[in-house]
Amino acid sequence: MTPPQTGPEKSGASSAWELLLPAASAPARARGRSLQAALREAVRSGRLAPGTRLPSSRDLAADLGVSRGLVTDAYEQLTAEGYLRSGRGSGTWVGAAARAARPQAHDLAPRAPGARVDFVAGTPDLSLFPRAAWAAAQRDVLTDLPHQELGYPDPRGLPRLRTALAGLLARRRGVVADPERIVVVSGVAQATALLGFALRARGMRAVGVEDPGSPQHTALYAAAGVACVPVPVDGEGLETERLRASGVRAATVTPAHQFPTGIAYSARRRAELLDWARSVDGIVLEDDYDGDFRYDRAPVGALQGLDPEHVAYAGSVSKSLAPGLRLGWLLVPRAWTEEVVERKRTMDLGHPTLDQALFARFVERGDYDRQLRRCQRAYRERRDALVAALGKHFPGAEVSGIAAGLHAIVSLPARHGPRERFLARMTAAGVSVRPLTDYAHGAAPEQDVRLVLGYAHVTPARIHEGVRLMVEAAAA
Repeated sequence: MTPPQTGPEKSGASSAWELLLPAASAPARARGRSLQAALREAVRSGRLAPGTRLPSSRDLAADLGVSRGLVTDAYEQLTAEGYLRSGRGSGTWVGAAARAARPQAHDLAPRAPGARVDFVAGTPDLSLFPRAAWAAAQRDVLTDLPHQELGYPDPRGLPRLRTALAGLLARRRGVVADPERIVVVSGVAQATALLGFALRARGMRAVGVEDPGSPQHTALYAAAGVACVPVPVDGEGLETERLRASGVRAATVTPAHQFPTGIAYSARRRAELLDWARSVDGIVLEDDYDGDFRYDRAPVGALQGLDPEHVAYAGSVSKSLAPGLRLGWLLVPRAWTEEVVERKRTMDLGHPTLDQALFARFVERGDYDRQLRRCQRAYRERRDALVAALGKHFPGAEVSGIAAGLHAIVSLPARHGPRERFLARMTAAGVSVRPLTDYAHGAAPEQDVRLVLGYAHVTPARIHEGVRLMVEAAAA
């Protein structure tokens, strides 16, 4: 078989033949659909350009070794869709309607491109993910999971997982955990959004947030139609007098290890915060983003354990396993449960069943406790390495905040300012760092050079290298 070579149709016919020949070898029942799909894609991609004349149905059928009716049907279908055009006695041509570009997939994941050492906070060590134990649990779940559990789940989550989480959270974080009030979510981000929608449904259009604090809260609440009111944080926690003065009836806090200052709320401030919530009939969202990781003593218990009817408790596996799993939990006060669960139902009809069953098994078998201990050892070692490297290479640098979490606050002497010049030098040296001011709602003096250094994803050797590069760049 050879491509047609006659007259003005030579180019179009040759292209059509080359592009469509593989479709002709498809199984008989699928040959028509394959021919249409191949011709459609050739037009979309531009390999058959607008204005190209196609061979007659008789000639193309002969060249492809298929029936003429198959080609005629393909021409008619694509003409009806607008890919081709034809006129009585004038042949079939590629139309001008299709303008689709060849699709390209771009990676928008947050990264520090080109950095020699990345000290940006918030990322765990993804190499610690327990692949072997996770794979074993996955095989077991796929073998044992009843068929009916592959249907739409309870929007709160599988009872098995909610029961496992209730035991885990009560044991490790001191929460008052009722499985009926646990909602399995796609991380703390979805937990925040769910609460935001519930706030708006009750007429609450504003929520207090820590200043400095996580910038994600502002965007998440805004998506739910709720504004964020910054409330300053001092050495004991959120300033409750300023919270009262704001007039809000909801607040989001990180009391176990405030992000980003690294303090733990004092017992007095915790009591004041709960007194405020009761007095305004309000609610506190406790974001326990890294509460399992404290290195100098046992972690402070969750705020929710003191008043489960005024505190919603949110956590996830993002720091202990991997943020890409998008798996977390929200423990809701009784009066808010129905609204939050209904919003979860309308948002996504529930979290993926296989992921829930897998994590439930992971918790039940003790694998999650082992993973937490493994991470805690690694992150303690890296925090110690950061403190030691700063003491050795960076005279005058001070580390503040409790010994916990995945980041530390480092204050540099004023001689290293102004801040913007220092940051520019770090970028030129290939060291990714963020100042504390990136997490604050207000401005700070230019000589304020306080950094939020994430260390969990950086090996001790790389930590020392990064601090050395920082010193060299600062002295340049």
